[in-house]
Amino acid sequence: MAAAKSNTNWFVIGVSAAVVVVLAVLAFVVVSLNNQATDPGTAPQSSIVNEETGAISFGAGEDEIDTYVDFMCPVCGQFEDAYGEQLQTAAADNKITLNIHPVSILNRYSTTGQYSSLSAGSMYCVAAEAPDATLDYFNLLFTNQPEENSAGLSVEELSALAEQAGAGAAADCIADGTYTKFADSQTKAHDIKGTPTVEVNGTRIDNSEIATEFAKILG
Repeated sequence: MAAAKSNTNWFVIGVSAAVVVVLAVLAFVVVSLNNQATDPGTAPQSSIVNEETGAISFGAGEDEIDTYVDFMCPVCGQFEDAYGEQLQTAAADNKITLNIHPVSILNRYSTTGQYSSLSAGSMYCVAAEAPDATLDYFNLLFTNQPEENSAGLSVEELSALAEQAGAGAAADCIADGTYTKFADSQTKAHDIKGTPTVEVNGTRIDNSEIATEFAKILG
């Protein structure tokens, strides 16, 4: 008897195998993109940075004031004009612990789409490379704050401000964007929806309460 004719459909098998490979590749891409989106980034190593909370801390007072600021935010600039010097003086006198959190919620208001992340990351660069210059750099970022819907300051301009503050060593870190992902991840971790956001001794307060709460601590 003649051997039975094979019914194996190699075309179907080949197509099925190809589909499996494509699905596997797509799954890998999706996982990779998801990991990139949730990547907390490199945490800065500095005596003044809390890697978990993202706070850049000044002073050693019992009362703690946390401020979350976006360097593109004009209201943050107004906040610093109103309270910045008072808070920094109180921290220098160890009357309070001032925890500054650079955040990035306004990238959409820079034409490059990245100024908030770039500037927040640069603040961590200075904190890591030249801790003693960090507050001076912070103040320069607001003194030279760009307008919304502009490109923002360039890497070169940020590096020049760092140099002016005494943190020239941070230039490479700023250019590489070493801590931009860390700044972005802290923004999400603290659920920051608007800036400035203020916490007093761990309690988030409404902006309308800032003056009253500060008066209780700062006098």
